[in-house]
Amino acid sequence: MFSAVNSFLNSLDDKVWGLWLIILILATGIMLTVRLRGMQFTKLGRALKSIRRKPDGEHGEVSSLGALCTALSATIGTGNIVGVATAIVAGGPGAMFWMWLAALFGMATKYAECLLSVHYREVAPDGHILGGPFYTIEKGMGAKWKWLAKIFAVFGTMVGLFGIGTFTQVNSISNAVNTFFDPENAWTVNLFGNAYSWTVVIAGLFVAFFAALIIIGGLKRISKVAQVLVPFMAVTYVFFSLIIIFTHIKAVPAAFGEIFRDAFGARAAAGGALGAMFIAMQKGIARGIFSNEAGLGSAPIAASAAQVAEPVQQGLISMTGTFFDTIIICTLTGLVIVLAGTWNTGLQGYAVTNAAFMKGLPVMSSVIAFILMICLVLFAFTTILGWDYYSERCIEYLSGGKMNVVKVYRWLYIVCVFIGPYMTISAVWTIADIVNGLMAVPNIISLIVLSGVVVKLTRDYFTKYSEL
Repeated sequence: MFSAVNSFLNSLDDKVWGLWLIILILATGIMLTVRLRGMQFTKLGRALKSIRRKPDGEHGEVSSLGALCTALSATIGTGNIVGVATAIVAGGPGAMFWMWLAALFGMATKYAECLLSVHYREVAPDGHILGGPFYTIEKGMGAKWKWLAKIFAVFGTMVGLFGIGTFTQVNSISNAVNTFFDPENAWTVNLFGNAYSWTVVIAGLFVAFFAALIIIGGLKRISKVAQVLVPFMAVTYVFFSLIIIFTHIKAVPAAFGEIFRDAFGARAAAGGALGAMFIAMQKGIARGIFSNEAGLGSAPIAASAAQVAEPVQQGLISMTGTFFDTIIICTLTGLVIVLAGTWNTGLQGYAVTNAAFMKGLPVMSSVIAFILMICLVLFAFTTILGWDYYSERCIEYLSGGKMNVVKVYRWLYIVCVFIGPYMTISAVWTIADIVNGLMAVPNIISLIVLSGVVVKLTRDYFTKYSEL
């Protein structure tokens, strides 16, 4: 039965993440890059400087930094540690190249979707902000497109419950804890007809408990936790990754060479280069979007809550999220894995990255394994929090603002966190890929249709401040 389910999911995943979706996402990023004159490159310095700016808007629930950290809490997660590993295992080192390419164009996409979300946001009677691609579609494209907005909200809810938000994160947490504390599965218990290590059970219970404590508190509590955990975990992970890279600095050029060769199927046997290139492209772009969520439509939900007067300003700040997530953190993970060569050893998921870090610093292997486990736990935990907020807003939109429905949904979300450790790894990641792709389509359509609005708002802003 399970093999039949996995076969169906893999077939559906191949259809959703076919050439059509890859072209759609990349073409949208390229189109926005051209129309915005490559502003993700020319304005990146300004965007980075703006991160610490003080709130200046009349409306909003959190600061621009709080909105960015909330978005980063959802993006900097297992995709950076486990997702990169699964992409390289399935598509070879060349998957990293396509991840970079998708991220560079994705920065323009992230800028545009977050700008539009602030521009079209609404203020509820109680003062909280209503914003995201559903309002962008409904208000920007017109009421006749409300069905498309609802489709986005439905898929957004599914991504939260069955994709990035719950199953993949808690599954990765429990797997990481199990790998460190009980790799031989010496202490097991029978649950749901299968044997699980007690470390898996205990980790799952702890995550569900602490997630419930924070989730019930709503956006402001999630934002406060994110502003503390996100910078701390990111700096820690980057620090140890750089140690490994600098201690193997002579091998870095060869690692980059391997990535670029594999990106175009050079490793494949004669006649198989095109197929190998497509697999690397598919896995790299899919996992890249899973990690940085550019074009997915999730980050705009957090961006719309920022206390900022100018939509362009928040767009600039939000696009740095893709830069931090993929260009920096995913690159470090990918380099460590390629340098260590653990991607083609038969290992899967977290075990690939764990083995790479332990091999990179063998003198401190046990310490490194513990630190990597803690980083993944924090990465994944904050992603659980961020995606609860995103999917709550989707539910609020679908229910017409009925907060009682949202409160019920919170408990359903927590239940999904609870059962996540008992899902199979392959099924979890395949489901995540499918719902991610389906969620991206309505959002990408709105970006194409409203690209003229993005260009106009951008030009007006920089003309106003004499910075065009």
